[in-house]
Order: sequence, then structure tokens, then C-alpha cells
Amino acid sequence: MCSISKIDLKEEIMAILVPGGAGYIGSHTVYELIDSGEDVAVIDNLETGHEWAIHPKARFYKGDIRDRAFVDGVFEKEDIECVIHFAANSLVGESMTDPLKYYENNVHGTQVLLQSMLAHDVKKIVFSSTAAVYGEPVRTPIEESDPACPTNTYGDTKLTMEKMMAWTEKAHGLKYISLRYFNACGAHISGRIGEAHNPETHLIPLILQVPLGSREFISIYGDDYDTPDGTCIRDYIHVTDLADAHILAARHLNSGGESNIFNLGIGKGFSVREVIDCARDVTGHPIPEKTTPRRSGDPARLIASCKKANEVLGWSAKHTDISQMISSAWNWHRNTDLI
Repeated sequence: MCSISKIDLKEEIMAILVPGGAGYIGSHTVYELIDSGEDVAVIDNLETGHEWAIHPKARFYKGDIRDRAFVDGVFEKEDIECVIHFAANSLVGESMTDPLKYYENNVHGTQVLLQSMLAHDVKKIVFSSTAAVYGEPVRTPIEESDPACPTNTYGDTKLTMEKMMAWTEKAHGLKYISLRYFNACGAHISGRIGEAHNPETHLIPLILQVPLGSREFISIYGDDYDTPDGTCIRDYIHVTDLADAHILAARHLNSGGESNIFNLGIGKGFSVREVIDCARDVTGHPIPEKTTPRRSGDPARLIASCKKANEVLGWSAKHTDISQMISSAWNWHRNTDLI
């Protein structure tokens, strides 16, 4: 079973706080939470998020999770049972040139959030982590028990945040679920919200900028990898499937489940060239490409093993067709006037 069902998952309404709920994955999760009947409050400083992406039924508090007084004020106004935490900076390249920004926002921000949670007796949190915690994989598919050795600051901050939660559990009884996801993509089926980063770094929206007229060609960083077509292979997961996993994780904790870590992907990969070719089919545009040298630190293959999430949470991706993922993104990008 892979999708959220109002019938088979509904037990009681949860009051959920979503830091980072105006961002890409956070906003999609808020939509799914509210559509499944949950009570949702959102915190976001709008540094990278968008107020238009917040569901109109969610209560919105504009502010920064590093501001303890602000966060305390939200917990005092809201009777929160569980937190789903997305608030973080997430640009790998920027994290390498401005690492202290990432430790300040991601790690310190999470510290303040956890302190406020404990002060208000909120002890359940679902955490948006990343496959970047693994660094260079020792095997594929990657399992949760594989070594976590990040090769960039962003991944290291996420791993540090996971460790902070684990130690907080030992000291204070916090229960947490960390969701390590691979390459998020796609847009909400309604077309109301989608992926809107500035700058954009994700492959699918970068490809779609070509038929949209804002980019002349798409760059392929290396075509000499040990893969069938020489380009890197990645595991892509639709953002709605990610949202569903966060809800299942929150329900798992709410029903007394133990802390855990889960990979989220579809368990198979698509090469850069396969994604570009599929985008050509979806858009009807030739999408010119140019091959450039490899980028440092790009593994040839990153594919998730999602067996654990399936067995413990009952989750699996329902959007496994890359053309379906690209089509939902294309529908959003070509019809929106919000970016």
C-alpha cells in the first residue's frame, strides 16, 4: 500500500506543526496533511519558501526557528502533538562555500526547535533528511545501515541533526523519524503548487527551463561514468509520495511507534540522458544538450533500498514512471505565473 487513505489511516485528528511548510516538499506535505483531515500550523521565514505555496487552511506564522521566543510563542498558541521539520538551507554548492551558514541555520535552528518542543512537552518529530548523508555509497541499492559519510556540508548538517535527535531521545524521551530521501521531483496533481527554487539546481526543472525559453540547452556533467549510457543514474521520487511518507511517519509515532530512519525512493534509477529523452517526449521540444566535464563528488549511481519503509511504515511509491513525474512538473511550470 503506497498512498495515504482517509479510510485506512484515519484514527484521530493530529495537530501538526510544519517548520519549512512554505518550501517545496513542505508545502506539498501540508496539502496532503490537510486533505487527509489533519490540523496544521506552518512556520516559515520565507527566505526560500513562498507564501503562495501555503495551503489556505493552514495557520501561518512568519518567523525563524532560530528565534526561541518566536517558536515558544507558536507552541503557546497551538496545541501541537507532532512536528514535521523541513526548515533548512539545502544547496549543496552553497554549503561548501558558506558552511557556517548551514551549521547556523540547519543545526542551530534544529537545536532551538528541539529545546522549545521539550519545554512544551512535544516529543514527536518527523525529520526531512537526505541521501547526502551517505556520501559515496559503498553499494547500491543503499540501505539505512550503510555507512553515513557525507562529502558536503549540507549532508553533514543533516547527519548532525539526526544525531542531535538521537541523543535527545536518550536524554529526554524524544521520538523521531528521519526520512532520507533521494531526488525529489514533480508537482501537486492540482497544479496549484510545484517546485520553485531560486537558484534552481535540480535536474528536471533545469531541463524544463529549455522548452520554457529561459535556458538554451541542458548541461550533462560527464558522459564517461560506468553506466550504460555513461551518465549518472539517480533515484527520482515524486514529491507527493514523499508527502505521504511523512504522514505515515507521523501516524507511526502518534500510535506509539519507535524512533527510526528510513530511505525514500522508488528503488530504481534513471540516467541523466534517460531523463532528458523523457522530457523531450513529454514537452515535444528537442531540448539541446551539451556535455561538460564531470563535477567533483558526483557518484555514478545513487539508488535507494526502500524495503524498510515498506515493511515498517507500509509505504511505497505509487509514482514510479519517470514520464509521469516529469509530466506533473511540466504541467506546473508551463501554467504557473508564480515564478
